Amino acid sequence: MEKDKITRKEALKKMQNYSKYVALTAIGTYIILHPKKAQASSPAAPGTGF
Repeated sequence: MEKDKITRKEALKKMQNYSKYVALTAIGTYIILHPKKAQASSPAAPGTGF
């Protein structure tokens, strides 16, 4: 179990490698799931248009 433990400094160093990816993913998710935009781009309710 002791073998798997890392220090806070090591964890932060590892996270820096992925910081750009995490930031882009967060921005993309926010843009896609933004309530006003999501509502505007949703299709019409089923059963309409007959």
